[in-house]
Amino acid sequence: MKIQKPRGTRDFLPDDTRKRRYIETKLRQTAKRWGYNEIKTPTFEQIELFTLKSGEGILGEIYNFKDKGDREMALRPELTAPVVRMYVNELQRAPKPVKLYYFDNCFRYERPQKGRFREFWQFGAELIGSPRPEAEAEVIALACRMLEDAGVDGELNVGHLGVIRTLFTGLDAATQGQIMRLVDKKDDKGLEDYLEEIDADIQMREKLFELIGLTGSDAVDEAKRLLGDIEELETFQALLDLLDIHGLDYTVNFGIARGLDYYTGMVFEIYSSGLGAQNQVCGGGSYRLAHLFGGKDIESTGFALGFDRVMEVCTAQPPEESRVVVVCFDETRREGMRIAQTLRKRMIVDMDVMGRSFGAQLKFANNVGAKWAVIIGEDEVAQGKMALKDMESGKQEILDPDELVKRLTS
Repeated sequence: MKIQKPRGTRDFLPDDTRKRRYIETKLRQTAKRWGYNEIKTPTFEQIELFTLKSGEGILGEIYNFKDKGDREMALRPELTAPVVRMYVNELQRAPKPVKLYYFDNCFRYERPQKGRFREFWQFGAELIGSPRPEAEAEVIALACRMLEDAGVDGELNVGHLGVIRTLFTGLDAATQGQIMRLVDKKDDKGLEDYLEEIDADIQMREKLFELIGLTGSDAVDEAKRLLGDIEELETFQALLDLLDIHGLDYTVNFGIARGLDYYTGMVFEIYSSGLGAQNQVCGGGSYRLAHLFGGKDIESTGFALGFDRVMEVCTAQPPEESRVVVVCFDETRREGMRIAQTLRKRMIVDMDVMGRSFGAQLKFANNVGAKWAVIIGEDEVAQGKMALKDMESGKQEILDPDELVKRLTS
């Protein structure tokens, strides 16, 4: 019986894995250079970690199960909540800000479609402990630099939920959350119907629809005209000034909502034109979550890159790797293993383990794209020499072992 992989998952073949590791490494290096430290959290957590943050409605979207102790567990559907849980458990007394990054797989039980899988990967960062616009600007700039280093052209859009929420005076948290989710989905008809259902103030409705439609260079001035010189707009303008200092190109977009109740202020999304309708490669913002998990209420800012989408559009390519095949025979295998052991400290080396003939070993070298073949025959061993063959030109030299190592590794 042939067993297929589970629906919504993927196998990554050697070339795919090599490129994914290369891009992952570039993202890690960028995060480290900005002073962020890597962390790891469990693949599964207590289910309350996710229902506290997102509500019971998330149960239909996650892989959850009871363990042998009859405890409700879930495979992580995202990484922000586990990171904040870890911060509350282990790092509350650490010097602020706490700057963390992570890369791991996540799981969501949803209908697989192009660009969406049940197992997927996120690369993200969190800056915990600062409410200032400098922290928000740094996190946005880091996300942009990581995408740039991966060879992804992204279009940065920045908004501010605090500005929108100034319109919600008198509305309870659940009602505000539903409005923001409809804004996030760009469901104008659904939003209009919901505002009608709750009998929202007519002036608030008009201002809300006008505000979430504001984008571009005049958006802040238009928002001031609509709402007045409110503190939230001053804070937002301070952030934009810092983004200018970082040298970032961005579009102000008050229609960004992110749809999650824990976002409190700045929000941003980055889009890539090479992905069609599902074009978002990064999203984030400022939030408060620690108090939900038993910690002190503290401002944080973070983002997550959709690593699988990044891989679809990134242009950075791993460098060519030098590969050598050592060709030897039963009588010369000892010498072949010795030279392979030396060369493997510096490069990729293959040796025959199939009992192939001389010609078949050279054919294998061609098939795996080897640049060089080191040929160790009985005559060469008797002379204390080895043959080095350039697989592209066919040119062959006779060298002693030290000369050969120097030639291949210099």
